[in-house]
Amino acid sequence: MNAIVALCHFCELHGPRTLFCTEVLHSPLPQGASSGDISGQNEQAEEEEGGIQMSSRIRSHSPAEGASADSSSPGPKKSDMCEGCRSLAGGHPGYVSHDKETSIKYVSHQHPNHPQLFSIVRQACVRSLSCEVCPGREGPIFFGDEQHGFVFSHTFFIKDSLARGFQRWYSIITIMMDRIYLINSWPFLLGKIRGIIDELQGKALKVFEAEQYGCPQRAQRMNTAFTPFLHQRNGNAARSLTSLTNDENLWACLHTSFAWLLKACGSRLTEKLLEGAPTEDTLVQMEKLADLKEESEGWDGSEEEVKPSSQPDVVEGQELSKCSPETSLMPDCNSWNVAHRRLSVFRSLRHMRQVLGASAFRMLAWHVLMGNQVIWKARDMDLVQSAFDVLRTMLPVGCVRIIPYSDQYEEAYRCNFLGLSPHVQIPSHILSSEFAVLVEVRTATRSSLYPTLFDDEQSLNKYEFVVTSGSPVAADRVGPTILNKIEAALTNQNLSVDVVDQCLVCLKEEWMNKVKVLFKFTKVDSRPKEDTQKLLSILGAAEEDNVKLLKFWMTGLSKTYKSHLMSTVRSPTSSESRN
Repeated sequence: MNAIVALCHFCELHGPRTLFCTEVLHSPLPQGASSGDISGQNEQAEEEEGGIQMSSRIRSHSPAEGASADSSSPGPKKSDMCEGCRSLAGGHPGYVSHDKETSIKYVSHQHPNHPQLFSIVRQACVRSLSCEVCPGREGPIFFGDEQHGFVFSHTFFIKDSLARGFQRWYSIITIMMDRIYLINSWPFLLGKIRGIIDELQGKALKVFEAEQYGCPQRAQRMNTAFTPFLHQRNGNAARSLTSLTNDENLWACLHTSFAWLLKACGSRLTEKLLEGAPTEDTLVQMEKLADLKEESEGWDGSEEEVKPSSQPDVVEGQELSKCSPETSLMPDCNSWNVAHRRLSVFRSLRHMRQVLGASAFRMLAWHVLMGNQVIWKARDMDLVQSAFDVLRTMLPVGCVRIIPYSDQYEEAYRCNFLGLSPHVQIPSHILSSEFAVLVEVRTATRSSLYPTLFDDEQSLNKYEFVVTSGSPVAADRVGPTILNKIEAALTNQNLSVDVVDQCLVCLKEEWMNKVKVLFKFTKVDSRPKEDTQKLLSILGAAEEDNVKLLKFWMTGLSKTYKSHLMSTVRSPTSSESRN
């Protein structure tokens, strides 16, 4: 991550000061640093931390030391610094970590050597410890602009028995130019920086309690006659952070923490190039993810009020009754939690077609595309779930409503994919309905009813699959155009499974575009039936099955797309343009 992390301190003598900062270098080391060994040092401190090699081989003069030799140094003069303002002693080489994976160096000094960076860090330090503070003076805050960068700042207090109010004020700031990236990293930075602060405060509290136990300062101050504040402490108003925490390796530990923070924060968010507008499946997935987050927040706020429901919970394309809220919030909204599944029986649509047979698969696929209820009855829950996982790839995400396994029949308005145990009785009107198809998984009467397709799928040999429906699809029926194209891709052995999957994506996107045109034409513009029929002919979807498919797929359009169309129609400019 191209950012700078810095530890700042409000000195009672000199005001806001930068104590320690870590920056990212993608090019040669900064001015004043060389790859030579430190003179006078016989040992090299090296350690591995999260893929980063930490080294103290780099020679880097601290600003206090460099100020006397080079008047152009951006750091403050040595006379303007006290023990509380200084982190690295004069002549200290600083710290450098080498990331072997990316060839990036993480360099830590008291101040950045580049004058422009020094100015940016200095201004952020002053603002974080003066005007840009949150209520209570402890906590995170965001500020910045395009010219001086954007800052995530977390202010906090460190206990000090010799300080005014028995505490000193510090802040850890993260500076970068990318505002969106920094805001998206807020939860991550808050948690990790809060951990660093807790560790510093814990060490300082132990020192504070030990000093108070040996010589209580509160009683001593109350019994001492009034004298000017600074003289009362005999010059001890400025104490270094290493003294407050009693940790001589404090700066090395902070360098390791800051370097890891920059590396981890840069690795957790990646940019992805999206060509063109987002697909309907993407929009629907984003809407479902937002709904799941709202539901999870509701669960967290009223856990004691939640009562078990007698019916399984169903979400379009997902099952909540099998997943915890944390699992449901995973980015992949197109699949449910299958970590516990031992074996995914059906590998692909092509595999299912080979298992069921061409005619049975065509009947099943026709009902799936038309939006009819698909019922699977089997003892093996994994088999049913894998079948639904394969069949759902033929439909848009918004058209999928699944109850993977139930002990009672559920109506079609609740789900179009329903898994049942063998003992469940299905109503007779459903068995004879033309809007439902039943797949019964029975124990095979022979050891093998079909040749084994994969070496690791011997479990299929013990089953036979019976597909029935009140409205069987005739062999000579043309069917929807997309079904014929899907079957052509599945029968073409020159196409791999991955290529067939991409063909399905393209076919679904092609027909979703037709659905959008039809929705705009009929629902938004309210055109007459004659014009609608002409449009269907132009789209190549005038056949009965194609019309039914388009109407069903129209229910899978995202709320974002529908609201956008309706708001466009209601706006005065759009009405004038149409007229």
